[in-house]
Amino acid sequence: MTSIGGSEMVDWNLAVATAQRLTRPGPEVSRDQARAIVAELRGHAQDSEAHVRGFTRMYGDGDGDTPPHGTPVLIVDRAGWVKANVAGFREVLKPLLVKMQARRPGGPGGAVLGTVGGKVTGVEVGMLLSFLSSRVLGQYETFAPPTRELPAGPVKPGPGESRAGRLLLVAPNIVQVERELDVDPHDFRLWVCLHEETHRTQFSAVPWLRDHIEGEIQSFLGETELDASTVIERVRQAVQSFTGANGTKDEEAASQEAAAEAPDDGRSLVDLVQTPTQREILARLTGVMSLLEGHADYVMDGVGPEVVPSVAEIREKFSRRRATGAGRLDQALRRLLGLDAKLKQYRDGERFVRAVVDEVGMDGFNKVWTSPNTLPTKAEIGKPAEWVARVHARTSDG
Repeated sequence: MTSIGGSEMVDWNLAVATAQRLTRPGPEVSRDQARAIVAELRGHAQDSEAHVRGFTRMYGDGDGDTPPHGTPVLIVDRAGWVKANVAGFREVLKPLLVKMQARRPGGPGGAVLGTVGGKVTGVEVGMLLSFLSSRVLGQYETFAPPTRELPAGPVKPGPGESRAGRLLLVAPNIVQVERELDVDPHDFRLWVCLHEETHRTQFSAVPWLRDHIEGEIQSFLGETELDASTVIERVRQAVQSFTGANGTKDEEAASQEAAAEAPDDGRSLVDLVQTPTQREILARLTGVMSLLEGHADYVMDGVGPEVVPSVAEIREKFSRRRATGAGRLDQALRRLLGLDAKLKQYRDGERFVRAVVDEVGMDGFNKVWTSPNTLPTKAEIGKPAEWVARVHARTSDG
């Protein structure tokens, strides 16, 4: 728990319990099938490393034969994904919660507000994680501290020291999507692993990347001026707009209400609470995340034709599913929570990577990983030629 003086701003244990209670277990598979799926995903994750590193030429230590990173691959169910992300949230949000705690009114009334507010927020966060836990196929998780359930790779000592993370593959969701798309399951599992392995390669081969992103996130949170009760109310509004007060609203009614509650100007709830400084930080983060997601999509499709026979069919069906969502409720939620922005990051980022590689080759593109100063801005993501002119002109002049 993130707590001061015995009272919690967020009841994280309650968030986990709520998410686990509401989350469906996923598609039915036999015990033998489950073992086979887990083994295959582990094998694909291991095989993907050589494919991705060979294609991207990203080795980290400059050793193209043995690119060691030591980050574990964890095959998890939906409940395991929830636990991992709650652990990450606790770590990342700790400074913000300490700041909010300090602003809480003193005395018994303030303690009651903290206790009640923490439980309310825990329930609402759990409901949100329950929704997301059935949609994520994989994730490279970097922020949660290592535990027995969440082992992490070794910390590299010296300048630019970085704590390695862990690669999560959510087996029930992968199986569910491959069945919904009616694609070859073995090809689809490898295709997903190629995308997620690219993220593991990005962070293991670029030691400063994790700390840079965390620094930007902490700067964003540090600018937050909302008090605890306001934040709690915003979370409640976000969740209740699509679940109803008791979480039992039918999908059609929830869809209509979510659409009605979504901001008319297309902004998500996150957008509505930003200060001018936060908007600047978010623009930088958007550029970075567009790069990471677009790069992963570019790599998975670039490697795909050699190792995934049905890659063209998978990409076509998956892109259609990604664009349309699972239904009206899903589309309304994505807009409300800002998830549509993430989908745009995939498209814009992939176009940026493709354009730069076409212009200056893979080695020229890899200059993007030199330092935070060579990362593309949000504007450059949409205008790759400007990034090429800025970074490669600087390189040639230097």
